[in-house]
Amino acid sequence: MISNRWIEQRQTSWNRLDALTCQVESQGLRGLAGAELREFGLLYRQIAADLSTVRADRASGTLEEYLNGLLSRAHNRIYSGRRAGFGSIVTFMVREYPTIFRRLFPYVMTAVAVFLGGLALGVLLTLARPEFMHLFLGPQMLSTIERHEMWTHSIVSMKPQASSRILTNNIGVSFMAFAGGISGGIFTLYLMFFNGVMIGVIATACSRAHMALSLFSFMAAHGALELPSIFIAGGAGLRLAAGLLFPGVLSRRDSLALGAREAIRLLAGVVPLLVVAGILEAFLSPSGEAAGVKFAVGGGLFLGLCFWLVEGGREREV
Repeated sequence: MISNRWIEQRQTSWNRLDALTCQVESQGLRGLAGAELREFGLLYRQIAADLSTVRADRASGTLEEYLNGLLSRAHNRIYSGRRAGFGSIVTFMVREYPTIFRRLFPYVMTAVAVFLGGLALGVLLTLARPEFMHLFLGPQMLSTIERHEMWTHSIVSMKPQASSRILTNNIGVSFMAFAGGISGGIFTLYLMFFNGVMIGVIATACSRAHMALSLFSFMAAHGALELPSIFIAGGAGLRLAAGLLFPGVLSRRDSLALGAREAIRLLAGVVPLLVVAGILEAFLSPSGEAAGVKFAVGGGLFLGLCFWLVEGGREREV
């Protein structure tokens, strides 16, 4: 078992590597003097050995995450030596991001579970008490549904503006889900639950009005990326909350810093997904294209997303 005395003895080296890595991240390797460069490499190898020691102790999961994150940052600087550019962004998305996603997958699944709980409650309340549907949706939207009309028709006449507005809104929701982690995850969980209830109520209301096909064909294409993006952002918020609430052997400040770094990296991957979802929601989803085309696009995008997140970066883990 890892002792507190061992952690205290090694903490100085970890802090020093963290400081040197921050310096390299802002100035590049050329910002280090010769002695600092040698120290940087030596510390990297020493702390890699520390990580191996920590991994042998199953009770040191939080410390393992901290050292793994520290070494990952140092590794990227040692073996790249360049400032981040377009190529490094592509590498991050293709190879590094799926690995981050898989490591933080339990947080994402927690967000999904809370969303599904809200969805189930929304469906049950709407079926048991139709008046809840009236209160939740409001008279204007409910009147549109009762006329068997989709409220999305207005998007068609202003596609470019709608795309920008939808994209901004979706990114805003995702960032709020992430930032909600600083409340101990309470606001993040609320957003996941509320969105679940909302979709449950709308889906049930549309089904009662025999508009289920219209609703789900509208949601199919963009929802294949939009909903997973919101779940991932919720997972990022919960990772931030975990760093705040459960520091383990780290100080709360170090634990929060580690949680924030990992949560931001997890959140970063949803931005391109939301860009594509926003374009689809403005141009394809409300269009008169056949429902089969929309479901096919949504299914293809979701399968591609799953393949990327499950298989991406596997060669780096060997």
